Amino acid sequence: MTLMEDAKNGRIPDALRSAAEIEGVDPEALRRLLAAGRVVVPMNARRMRERAVGIGELLCTKVNVNVGTSPSLSNIEEEVEKALAAVNAGADTIMDLSTGGDLDEIRRSILKKVDVPVGTVPIYQAAVEENLTSQGMFNALEKHAKDGVDFVTVHVGVNKESMRRLCRDPRLMGVVSRGGSLTMKYITETGEENPYYEEFDYLLEIAKEHDLTLSLGDGLRPGCIEDASDRAKYMEFILLGEMVARAREAGVQAMVEGPGHVPADEIETSVRAMKHLTDGAPLYLLGPIVTDVAPGYDHITAAMGGLIAGMAGADFLCATTPSEHLDLPTLEDIIEGTVVTKIAAHAADLTKPGVRERARAWDRRMADARANLDWEAQFREAIDPTKARRIRHRRGIDVETCTMCSELCAIRIAREALKHERSDES
Repeated sequence: MTLMEDAKNGRIPDALRSAAEIEGVDPEALRRLLAAGRVVVPMNARRMRERAVGIGELLCTKVNVNVGTSPSLSNIEEEVEKALAAVNAGADTIMDLSTGGDLDEIRRSILKKVDVPVGTVPIYQAAVEENLTSQGMFNALEKHAKDGVDFVTVHVGVNKESMRRLCRDPRLMGVVSRGGSLTMKYITETGEENPYYEEFDYLLEIAKEHDLTLSLGDGLRPGCIEDASDRAKYMEFILLGEMVARAREAGVQAMVEGPGHVPADEIETSVRAMKHLTDGAPLYLLGPIVTDVAPGYDHITAAMGGLIAGMAGADFLCATTPSEHLDLPTLEDIIEGTVVTKIAAHAADLTKPGVRERARAWDRRMADARANLDWEAQFREAIDPTKARRIRHRRGIDVETCTMCSELCAIRIAREALKHERSDES
């Protein structure tokens, strides 16, 4: 039985119990949420891991990091190193988006090395192998499932009707999702419907056999602020909501992906609409990037959007690196993107009911360390201890306070003044 079927039958499987223990939440509460489809725990039956990761209600906001080769740059060892570095920097999941080199070897190497859920986009492999057919798309999906991939993105919301909607309501940038554009290519070249949409029941059979979590992709996400919140995007949300219901009925875990490029004042509306239309399915956001004019800093623009989205109910943020829109990310880009997204996720958790108490306990520990000028404790509580320690010691000056305030440290001065005042009162 799948994890979801176990949960529906009142059982708490080991993976679910592990996720509950990691989060510090009641296993029975988590079981009910998994049974209802409001939480997913991606865990392929062929790849049982020690660490389970829960995504959804009552749980802290998770962070995914994309790695993978391109036709221009393909180095297996480098992508594995990036994946490991991302996990070390705090990534909760990894997605292999490789499109260059030996895709099977890359994927299997990552699966072997990292102990977190791994996701893929099978249609990429079908396209790279020039087998963009219905059979080719399902062959790729099944191969990834058999390899132990924990979740897959399938662009089931891109179909003939949504393409017609897009044509009637044209965009400045059209479609920027690679999986979405490949699906459109299949539809226009064959005249047939999207296989993942038309044969969704067959897709569910494969997912159920391997306990594969479906990430229902946002193939029509907006690629610029000008295209945000249009009819095509919302039509896709409606379709994805229908697919979520069918997945739940089949006992298959499903989450939903969202945009994209969205101005800050439209993010809350977008998130709440997605949550409503998909009946509270875990929401996985790519960004949202809040402005188009900051190439080189899109890890920042995405983190800004991710915080707003997380406050509105998003459950899962995809890290954006400084290389977004410019280049295949380097190891350093991956680490920086991971950390910045982790900061956004935690900032959102500080506001979330059911999560904020646990999140604020972390900030309280840091505040206690700062109040006591306890530098080792501050490094220990930092999201990026290595960078904090490096900055603290980079000038080689060893003082009790930071070198910005030095002898004029407000904390120390106030502490001494209050100590003197208390002494006078006694």
